[in-house]
Amino acid sequence: MESKTAVSALAALAQDSRLAVFRLLVQNGPAGLTAGVIGEHLGLPAPTLSFHLKTLAQAGLVSTVQEGRFVRYRAEMAAIEALVAFLTENCCGGGLNRCVPKE
Repeated sequence: MESKTAVSALAALAQDSRLAVFRLLVQNGPAGLTAGVIGEHLGLPAPTLSFHLKTLAQAGLVSTVQEGRFVRYRAEMAAIEALVAFLTENCCGGGLNRCVPKE
């Protein structure tokens, strides 16, 4: 992953509503959710939700599938996995044994 891509993804997630949308989509896995369900669950009005979903999609964190009149949104798990890998690429100077979380 390039730094520019990582910055775009992090910027998209650096807002409360967008982070909540992304986390909700992650919880629902490959099935995803329609915008209406997301809006109801998070109490976001349609225009606001549309703006946030567009930002997440532009950052590559959310994908869409048209289903008749509805659009289903899914978290792009490969993108978030790539972001985490990018952030931890040189964890502890490459000494993985030193990166074990403290209990």
